[in-house]
Amino acid sequence: MANLTTLAIELGAVLQARNLTLALAESCTGGMAAQAVTSVAGSSAWFDRGFVVYSNQAKTDMLNVSKLLLETVGAVSEEVAAALANGAIQQSDANIAASITGIAGPSGGTHEKPVGTVCFGFCYKKQVFTATQHYSGNRESIRMQSVEYVLKQLVALSLNGKL
Repeated sequence: MANLTTLAIELGAVLQARNLTLALAESCTGGMAAQAVTSVAGSSAWFDRGFVVYSNQAKTDMLNVSKLLLETVGAVSEEVAAALANGAIQQSDANIAASITGIAGPSGGTHEKPVGTVCFGFCYKKQVFTATQHYSGNRESIRMQSVEYVLKQLVALSLNGKL
């Protein structure tokens, strides 16, 4: 697994070069991505804020995620990941946002959405990209893999001009 601080440094350089700022919306990672980003000195130049929205009520209250959407597709879905990223943009001064929502375990999984299922959303200029990953390992490992993925994807999307 890549070093999260190294990835955060790389992300910061890319965002600063493009004059972009980031907001994060995190559920299953509970702020781990924001912690990785803020471990970088000077990150206040490119990181606006993070939202830890662990409960469905928090997702609704803080980021305006529809209760009906949560009831219909569940918190662990690309649709909710998109709504979280979009909400983070709307509730911040950031240009781009990323979200993480998943099942880190050890319980909570179902046949359709087993433990290790994590959905991601990325929002820039009203365009939203989503992805789902399936990780294995214990709770901490799934959370770390999720943060690594979101940081790598933010760098890749930025370098490819999609963010």
